[in-house]
Amino acid sequence: MSAGASAVASPLPAAAALSRSRAGSRRKVLPGFNITLGYTLLYLGLIVLLPLAALLLKSFTLTWEQFVAAVSSPRVLAAYRLTFGASLIAALVNVVFGLLVAWVLVRYRFPGKRLVDALVDLPFALPTAVAGIALTALLAGNGWLGQFLEPAGIQLAFNPNGVVIALIFIGLPFVVRTVQPVLEDMERELEEAAMSLGATRWQTFARVILPAILPALMTGFAMAFARAIGEYGSVIFIAGNVPMVSEIVPLIIIGKLEQYDVAGATAVAVVMLLASFLMLLVINSLQAWQRRRSGAA
Repeated sequence: MSAGASAVASPLPAAAALSRSRAGSRRKVLPGFNITLGYTLLYLGLIVLLPLAALLLKSFTLTWEQFVAAVSSPRVLAAYRLTFGASLIAALVNVVFGLLVAWVLVRYRFPGKRLVDALVDLPFALPTAVAGIALTALLAGNGWLGQFLEPAGIQLAFNPNGVVIALIFIGLPFVVRTVQPVLEDMERELEEAAMSLGATRWQTFARVILPAILPALMTGFAMAFARAIGEYGSVIFIAGNVPMVSEIVPLIIIGKLEQYDVAGATAVAVVMLLASFLMLLVINSLQAWQRRRSGAA
């Protein structure tokens, strides 16, 4: 009788313990949703929205005609073309070579791999001015490489070529560090299955690997492109800063501020802000479409 009673009563403490464990698991380490959401909105408001609102309000001090004149002068338009064009070229180059670097770091073992992996993050830690000085010392006419290239008619410093090289240097880590974890999590069995079914290397890459890493590649491209648009320190040393030729938009903004044309500087900055926001919106939309298509497949 006692054994039967214990058998009947024994589930009760177990159920109570399970209930307590579930109640404990529902308790969060951080405060509740309302408090954390409030802190999040406050932090974003102070750090992001408030400065952007000040930028927009300052540009409203100009009339529409003054705003258009400030953002569409020939010198500013030339700076737009160089900044966005060089940033696009640099981001596309980084997509290709960043993928190759990430692939080598994930799929191969070789001496000095940890050193190479650490060097990828060097542009993150290196001050941009130091990067610009180093690239100038390397590629200028009297530099280590420039002294051999310029006699052959290849000038890489003090022109738009230097701008592209500087933007490639600072944007490479964004692509590598975005793609690398995705490659590490990929199941190699899928590649082996594709090759066992007769797929070539290119077909395996195009139909198995690329669809899996495409969202990460697009994210890395967007981050590298956005970073390049706002780059200043590493570019001004190697660009030459020739008006209408190798002058970037951040330098235009700095020049207007030095001339106490704060409203004109904010007008140009607003155009850059809107262009960057639209670019990120397009990239995020493409990523969402890619995820939906992958889920449907």
